[in-house]
Amino acid sequence: MKFKHSFLVFVDNFKTTYKVLLYRVIVVALCMCIYTAIIFPFMQRISNTEPMTELSAASQYFGSAFANLDFEGMHDAWVQITGSLEGLMQLFSTRIGEIVGGLVVIVLVYLVQRFLLGIGNYTAGAMINDKMAMRADSPFIGTLIKNLGDASLYNAIYVPLSTIYDVIAIGLTGAAVYGMYVAGIPLLLLVFLFSTIIILLFTIKMTFTSDWLPALVYGKMNNRAAMKYSFGYSGKKFADVFSNFLVLVFIILSLNTAAVFLTFGAGLLITIPASYLILICMEFVNYCENNDVKYFLDKKNVVKPEKETVLTREQFFKGQDEL
Repeated sequence: MKFKHSFLVFVDNFKTTYKVLLYRVIVVALCMCIYTAIIFPFMQRISNTEPMTELSAASQYFGSAFANLDFEGMHDAWVQITGSLEGLMQLFSTRIGEIVGGLVVIVLVYLVQRFLLGIGNYTAGAMINDKMAMRADSPFIGTLIKNLGDASLYNAIYVPLSTIYDVIAIGLTGAAVYGMYVAGIPLLLLVFLFSTIIILLFTIKMTFTSDWLPALVYGKMNNRAAMKYSFGYSGKKFADVFSNFLVLVFIILSLNTAAVFLTFGAGLLITIPASYLILICMEFVNYCENNDVKYFLDKKNVVKPEKETVLTREQFFKGQDEL
């Protein structure tokens, strides 16, 4: 039922997708300019070196073999890629200072990018909350400005924690998969295992943080209380939320993959912001139903729990630390 309600809320808020798209395009475009200014000069200096030429040729060979499901060719290409990477590492060892400096700047820009995109997600969440609670069509810019302080504090905490989790998850999974590759496990099976484990780990993260944003926006909690509430999942409740997010993640991945191949990537302009939006809808629906809160699916349909929890006027406008 939560899955169905999330989809209906998403449809009711679909026009927000275009506002989120415009915001994300502006943020990503600005950050891409900085990335390019850092990476392009360095790549120009190493593009004509022998290790880089060999790596480019091997990567093209691997892509062609993968497209044709030529497993023997994929294995041969991977051996070539591994050899090329060893030569490239030796080249990089002579430019440690330049590389470290560039990586530090790239990481900082990436964190700023995630911070700014997170503010957009917080704004979208506030707009969805207004529509679910009061049928109010809140403007994107006005909502962003109104919630800028709360959104900044939330993302100042969430972005570093999320980034650390992502790095650890990808690093440990990658190391485990590489160990299995050395042990002789087939490459196609390793790709399957890597993608499956990463999806499961990211879904676990979304499950434990799913109530954080709704608790801030609707529940009027502070960040400490919202985090405590969100990370309090256990047992059957965790399994319910995890299963819903897992199915939703697979659907999102399928739609984005289809957009890449069926529209030559153009469809990603809609599917990527829509993916974030439907995940936010799931978070708010999950929060409302777990806390017996009445909310609108659309202008004609309202979800009314058997025992409804209603905030007082003072709680609604001033907020409270705990519900």
